[in-house]
Amino acid sequence: MTRPILPPRFPATPDQINAQVHAFYARVREDAVLGPVFNKHVHDWPAHEDKIAAFWRNAILYERSYNGNPQRVHSERPDVQPEMFAHWLDLFEEVATQTLPAEIATPWVALARRIGVGMKAGVQSARQPKDTPPILR
Repeated sequence: MTRPILPPRFPATPDQINAQVHAFYARVREDAVLGPVFNKHVHDWPAHEDKIAAFWRNAILYERSYNGNPQRVHSERPDVQPEMFAHWLDLFEEVATQTLPAEIATPWVALARRIGVGMKAGVQSARQPKDTPPILR
């Protein structure tokens, strides 16, 4: 059985996705909060950017090109703190609004923020002692 072909969530192109990912991670590498964490863990930036661009092409264009578990990766890195996600998302929004037309930047940032809420919650949950109630904010 073949999967139905879904239209993109919004009208981004693969080239725009690649440009946003590249511009964002150029800023991340220089960022005082995120740079030290990413620079510690990412040793091949082009490969990392390719993988993240595949993640976004899957999320936006419904390509089946991404293979990974970002929740697990972030949860397994003790230097990735839940409070970093707000800064990550603010930086992502700043770059998106500088790099992309509003009709692409606005829905992409909204999608990133929805994903970020889940990522932050997952990292918080992974760090909690067993048998404690979940943190829901």
